[in-house]
Amino acid sequence: MPVTYFRTGRRKGRDHLISAAPDVHETGASPGLGTFSCLQCGSQLSLDASDRLPECPRCGTSRFRRASMFDPPLEHPDQTLEFAATDTEPGEADWIEEARADLSDPGRYLIYAEAGEPRAFRLDEGWNRIGRSAAADVRLDDPTVSRRHALVVWEPGEPVRVLDDRSLNGIFLNGELTEWGTLEDGDELSIGRYHLHLVEV
Repeated sequence: MPVTYFRTGRRKGRDHLISAAPDVHETGASPGLGTFSCLQCGSQLSLDASDRLPECPRCGTSRFRRASMFDPPLEHPDQTLEFAATDTEPGEADWIEEARADLSDPGRYLIYAEAGEPRAFRLDEGWNRIGRSAAADVRLDDPTVSRRHALVVWEPGEPVRVLDDRSLNGIFLNGELTEWGTLEDGDELSIGRYHLHLVEV
C-alpha cells in the first residue's frame, strides 16, 4: 500500500480579514478568517480565510456567528469544543503495519488514513509544529485544527513529547485530553478530526 508523503508549502492571500459579514453564517458558507460560535451549543471553530463552515462537530447543527473578544465566557466549561478520539476500528492495526512496511527511510513518522489511504509526515529532530498554518511542519488544513495546534519534540536520548500549543480544541493522547505527554511507537495523537499515529522505523 503506497504511502503519501507531505511537505509544507506557502500559499498567498490567506491572511486577510473579511470586514463586512452577516451576523449568522450557515454550514457551507465561507465567512472568512476568524473564530465562529455554534448558536445551538456554543462550541467554537477556528477558520482560515477560504475555509467553509462544517456542521457543528458537537451538536450537528448548521448556524454560527462570529465570536467576539467581548463575548462573556460560556456558562459551562464543557461547552468548549473538544474532539474525543474515536474508537479504534477493526483492522486499524493492519493498515498501520502496512504503512510502516512501506516507509523505507529510518526515522519517526506521524501517519494517518485519509479516504482509506495512509499519509505520512516525517518528523525532524528538534521541534515540529503541527497546525493549519502554512508555516507548520505538519500541516493539517481543516477547520477543526488551530493554526498553531501542537508541538512534537524529538531530542536524542529522550522520549518524543507532545505539547498543546494553546489550541482552541485541545489534543488527545490515546483518547485522553491532555496538555502534554510522551509519545511511544504506535500511540495515537488526535488533533481535530485527525487521528495520527507515531511510527518508528
